[in-house]
Amino acid sequence: MAQHQTIRAGVGARTAEIDQGLRAHMSKVYGTMSVGIFITGLAAWAFAGLATSDIATVAQVAGDTYLTAFGQAIYASPLRWLILFAPLIMVFAFGAVINRISAAGAQLFFYAFAVLMGLSLSSIFLVYTGVSIAQTFFITAASFAGLSLWGYTTKKDISAWGSFLIMGVIGLIIASIVNIFLVSSSLMFAISALGVLIFAGLTAYDTQRIKTDYISHASQMDREWLDKSAIMGALTMYLNFINLFMFLLSFLGNRE
Repeated sequence: MAQHQTIRAGVGARTAEIDQGLRAHMSKVYGTMSVGIFITGLAAWAFAGLATSDIATVAQVAGDTYLTAFGQAIYASPLRWLILFAPLIMVFAFGAVINRISAAGAQLFFYAFAVLMGLSLSSIFLVYTGVSIAQTFFITAASFAGLSLWGYTTKKDISAWGSFLIMGVIGLIIASIVNIFLVSSSLMFAISALGVLIFAGLTAYDTQRIKTDYISHASQMDREWLDKSAIMGALTMYLNFINLFMFLLSFLGNRE
């Protein structure tokens, strides 16, 4: 009997240790993600400021707003295509090198990616009003928090969603590239509607996946793996947040 109680106490202590570690792991995921989002927002605002001027320089955007030489380069020259696709290239590169770099190197890579994403998204300050951008951001944050909380707490296994959602993301990427050349408003509306649904699902799915991945590896307690896993999780959730924000902005944003 005493031995049975000792075993139960050991199991209970181990479960409590895993729960505490999981909370710390998820806090690091969301903390790193939040820093990345802050860096992206600050970079986007700063680059938009460098790209525009109240004084006539290179080209007029709208009203009394003009593009500077920097703005002309990043928005109206062939360089804009590199800026558009560079974040996608960096995501694939990150997945390829994550196992060969240190956790500190992975975190630095993530923050550099956040800056580049800020450059890529800076044009929203030329297209939408600042108020609508702020409103959409807070709506996205509230929606993201609710979806992620549900994914973390639900007892329902939603792992089967993964393959369908990834197929949906691939379809969105292809459709978005096609619409760059077609410039179809109806296709853009359909892409935005599907994008909101797909990234809402991915937010819940990825939250549960990050949680279950930690629990399955908790017994190993590989510090390096845990640190890298938290950064990869932060990147995943960051991408879900940014994409959800952009698709919602296409619906809710008021254009300049």
